[in-house]
Parts: sequence; structure tokens; C-alpha cells
Amino acid sequence: MSSVKSQSYRGTSSGIDSFLGIFGLDKESAPVLLVLLASSLLMFGGLFMFDGNIALVAAMMYMTCALLVSIIKPVYSLYMLMATVMLFEQYAIPGFSPITFEVRFFHNLKEIPYIPYIHSGFMNPAEIHLFFLCSGLLLHASMLRDFKYKGIPVPIPFLMFMGSIVAFFGYGMSQGGDFMVALWEVRALFYLCIMFIIVPQLVDTKQQLHTLFWIFLIGITFKALQGVGRFVGMGFSTGGFQVLTNHEDAVFFVTLFILLMAFLSYRVNDRQRIFLLVMLLPILMGFIVAQRRATFGSLFVSLGAFIILLPMAKRIAFMHYFVPIMVGLFIYGAAFWSSSHPIGGPVQKFKSGIGQADKTENYRDYSSNLYRENENYNLAQTALNNPILGVGFGNAYEQPIPLVNIAFPLMDYIPHNQIYWVFVKMGAVGFFIFWFFFNSFVAKSTKVFMRLEDPWLKAITAVITIAVINQMVVSFFDLQLTYSRNMFYLGCLMGMLPVIEKINNEHQLAKSESGEEEKD
Repeated sequence: MSSVKSQSYRGTSSGIDSFLGIFGLDKESAPVLLVLLASSLLMFGGLFMFDGNIALVAAMMYMTCALLVSIIKPVYSLYMLMATVMLFEQYAIPGFSPITFEVRFFHNLKEIPYIPYIHSGFMNPAEIHLFFLCSGLLLHASMLRDFKYKGIPVPIPFLMFMGSIVAFFGYGMSQGGDFMVALWEVRALFYLCIMFIIVPQLVDTKQQLHTLFWIFLIGITFKALQGVGRFVGMGFSTGGFQVLTNHEDAVFFVTLFILLMAFLSYRVNDRQRIFLLVMLLPILMGFIVAQRRATFGSLFVSLGAFIILLPMAKRIAFMHYFVPIMVGLFIYGAAFWSSSHPIGGPVQKFKSGIGQADKTENYRDYSSNLYRENENYNLAQTALNNPILGVGFGNAYEQPIPLVNIAFPLMDYIPHNQIYWVFVKMGAVGFFIFWFFFNSFVAKSTKVFMRLEDPWLKAITAVITIAVINQMVVSFFDLQLTYSRNMFYLGCLMGMLPVIEKINNEHQLAKSESGEEEKD
């Protein structure tokens, strides 16, 4: 009897194996088939239910996948989130409507046209994915006995910073602030805070860090190629458009330039270095056609910070290559300083960024500079009238000089100069806490950088350190601290630091133990 059952079982097992073999699967990979079947049912069922609304069904499938992956493997959900952050724009690029914007990944649900209207839909898809990710992490923390909370860098300054955002949000409400405006002001900063906490809990190995940087490299390069494609498509010109990429893309380009220089300086033998060398020209072209004056300035500051980080021997070696490049740039700048030729466009952008643009030759930059000067005066006046606690989030800054109307609905609340904005919203108290946190982090990351031996880890730590400096410089000139993509990216980079430190400590310990064994 048992023999018959055994033969029956073997026959059934063989039948299952044959069935799975048709799809190139075995028992271990069988769940892939279930996932594919479930996805197909969800897709076709959704298309039938929602009258062929492909965009809505795709969004539902993405969110379903994000939920499942967050529960099963949270670190993969982090990869998904950062890939979408790199890919999708938050704001429209004037004159262009790419699908990467039309997805509306950073728009509130009630503002997304392909989704049925939800009156209380104040969350956006990015926040829903982040919520799934945090929930999945908490679920793993509660179920796994060996789960250990990993510390964050500079915890006291960070808690002060996060607490100050909450406190001045509440203060703004007590002063009659608009809740929805205040939410738009602080939500990106909260993304940074959440990423700062959860990335060390999710990422544990060098390979996972490597994967995240591949996501950054591919995503940022894709945005550069988008800009270059528009430039080529309009006959190798900007076509009269102000920008050809999104504002924050140019900030990301700067971090790739620093990463490549770090790879070369520390002789990192890695495919990522090869990828950057191959794609350097398109990325550089993307940076130029982005036409963001603030990032020209931040690039030079970032280069200076990188040179300071290098030890003396590598600094001298780096200068052997850097000085000829700077001489070439100086000659190029001098040749096109007073020229209106398209080739000299970057020179004119740099020129208008450090001085007053000519009203007749460059009226756009002239008017932009004038607007910002008036805006800065208004911010200074507001700060003088509210020096200690500021006006709080959700409240408009004073405008003794009336500003012209621009295509930005929050122009009365969020100015271009977001460093001044921090002082206006949180006063001297919050301004001190803001700089205490970021300066403490840079000091900590520099200390970690000096102790590292692994060339790849040393290179990415240089990028993490300089990314903070780059962000602060750009934020002095442009709307950047309230941009979601910037804060997701910066928060993820900053959250990597304790992982790097842990990997380095484990390597040092293993090295020390192996040395002791050799002595014995």
C-alpha cells in the first residue's frame, strides 16, 4: 500500500516537475510562476474593471508590488523606491511633457488625472511606497529575533533637527499658518529624516551599497540622456527653452562628477568607473543643457571640497590633471566672456550667476537676478522682524517690495534662497539647529573618510560628504530643500554612512584577528 502511495507521489512530483520545466522553472523557482500568474490576473482584471485605463492599472500593479516586496524583502523595496525617485520628475519641464513627469509620482493622489478623484488624497505615490517600506521594516523588526537596530550618525544633532521641524510646524499653525502650505514646506525634509533612519536598518553589505550606486548611476545618466536628446532634437540648440532637464537633475550630475574623480584618484578598479568614463560626455552635456546657474557655482565649491579631502600626495597628483583643465576653462571663459555665441552659453550662465547680467543681452537672467534680490530683501526684512523663532511653517514672508507674479503657487511662502528660508521659518534657534546637524554630519563623514582603506568605500564616502556641501550651496540660490527628489537622494546617501563605518570596522577586526593568528 505504501509502495503504491510512494509511486503515486513520485508520479505527481514528476508531473509537476515536467509542468514547471515547460517554463524553465524548478520547485525552488516555482513562486515566480505564481507571481507572474497573479500579475497577469491583476492586470487583465484591472483593465476590464477600469475600462482599459492602462495608467491606473500600472500604478496599482506598482503599488501592489511595492507592498509585497516591502514585506518579503524590504531592501529590494528600497531599490525600487530610489529607482523611481531617480526616474520620475516632481515638476514639469516648461515646454516638455515626458512620461517620466506624467506619471505624477510626487503629486497628491487627488491631483493625478488618471486616478479617480479622491477628496482626501493628500498622500502621493512616493509617500505610499515609503509608508509600505517603513511598515515592512517594522514587521521584520518585530518578527526577527536577531534583528538589531543600527545606530545613525550624529544622533543628537539629528534628533534636534527633526524635532525642530515638528516644533516649528506646530508654531506656524499656532500663528495662523496654512496647514497644506506647511505640509508642502516640510514634507521633503521629512523624507530626508526618514531615509536617514531607515537606510542603515535596510542596507547591511557592500554589495547592497554597490547596487544602490548602480541605481543612482543609471538613473542620473538617463536624465542626462533625456536632456541631450531634447538638445539634439531641436537642432543642437536649446530651442529658446529655459531648461532642458529638471532643476534637481543638475545637482545630481555634480555628484557623479565627484564620484568619477574619486574613482580615478583612488584607482578604483570597478565597472562603475568604466561606466562613468564611457558616459562622461553625455552627462557633461546634460549638465550644460540643464542651464542651472546655481550648479555651476556648486560644482566649483564641490571640486574645492574634494581637493581639500584628498591627502597631500593624492592632492598633488590630482592637481597635475586638474590645473591644465582649469587653464583650458579659463581660456574658454575669457574667449566667450562677452560673446553671445551659443558655444559660450555656459560662460554666460556662470557670469550671470556671479554678477549682474546685462539687461539688453540677457534679459531673462537680468530679470531673474532682480527678482531674487528683491526676494532676498523681503526675507531679510522678515527675519529682522522675527529674529528668534521666525514666522513658522505655513506663514508667508513679508513683502515690503512687491514681487512680480511667477508660475509658482507657493511663491509667497517658499523663496528661491532656501538658506534664508530656514532662518525666516525657524528663526535663529532653528537656523542654529539646522547647521548644527549638517555640519556635525560633514565632520563625522570626514572622520570616517580618513579612516577608510577600501578604495571604493573611500570614493563613495567622499561623494556623501560633498553631496551635503553641494546641496547647501545650491539651496542658497535655488529651490532645493523643498524638492522631494533632492531630499530622498541626499537622505539615502547620508544614511549610508553608518553602513560604511560598520563594514570598515568588520574589515579591521578581521584583519586584526588574522594578524594575531599569524603571530600565534
